[in-house]
Amino acid sequence: MSDNQLTDHFTSQAAANMAQADGSMDFFPEATGYGQLPADAQGRKTILVTNDDGYQAAGIRSLVESLRGLARIVVCAPDSPRSGFAASFTCTQPVTLRRISADNDVIVYACSGTPVDCIKLALHRLFSEVQPDLIVSGINHGGNDSICIMYSGTMGAVLEGCVVGIPSVGYSLLDHRASADFSAAVAYTRSITESLLQRPMPQGVALNVNIPAGPTIEGVRVCRQANGYWEKEFHYLKGDENASEAVFQVTGQYFNREPEATDTDRYWLEHNYVSIVPVGVDYTHREHFATFKYLEK
Repeated sequence: MSDNQLTDHFTSQAAANMAQADGSMDFFPEATGYGQLPADAQGRKTILVTNDDGYQAAGIRSLVESLRGLARIVVCAPDSPRSGFAASFTCTQPVTLRRISADNDVIVYACSGTPVDCIKLALHRLFSEVQPDLIVSGINHGGNDSICIMYSGTMGAVLEGCVVGIPSVGYSLLDHRASADFSAAVAYTRSITESLLQRPMPQGVALNVNIPAGPTIEGVRVCRQANGYWEKEFHYLKGDENASEAVFQVTGQYFNREPEATDTDRYWLEHNYVSIVPVGVDYTHREHFATFKYLEK
């Protein structure tokens, strides 16, 4: 789609939305079944589950099994892996939503979009009448500690829940392998989730939970995000970008700016503790208002 076509597309979409809002034209009629998930007939709470590795990933299957019995579980997850999509959502093409399976405890939907699409669409289509009590994302294949939260599709979905005021938590295991062993992690996903269902979370706050790989975990610590970044992020494969084109693979290594700090997620994960970092969507550095007053006119 060209820039002009894209502009025309969004102009037409905006006009259609305005027309629908004032009742002059029904551009987007809702299909039968809109808001098809009312409050649970058994009076149970509802957990909306997603991830960025796809609904068939071992991590989300382990998570769902760990949560059985705590609430009614509705899974709305990507139909294939969407790692690294962060807070991106689909705005240039339609997305699909397909029910995969359902039993008394778990309903599973697959979405063709990003993790944020999954949350947005589920809340619009499945929970238009009653919102879920909790949004849970994961268990991610790979850690999302420190700066990784900025790139994470797992945490993008969590922060989308935070934006609309729904308690949200993301779980990640420090093992990127498709065959990762989640057996030690699930005790913590269940325990933490059960506690969050019983005790209200503050508005504007979500949780980023990372779990060490391996059978022995020492405990849980609430801590802050480590100050670090990724460097040497691309590995050269072939070609010449100055002659025609070159090919690269995303890779990289993490650099910790504060390796001596003992109150960060990196520190506690390295000491085999589960890290819990409270996070939010307000990026404002209020302490620096005075610093930049000189820019005011």
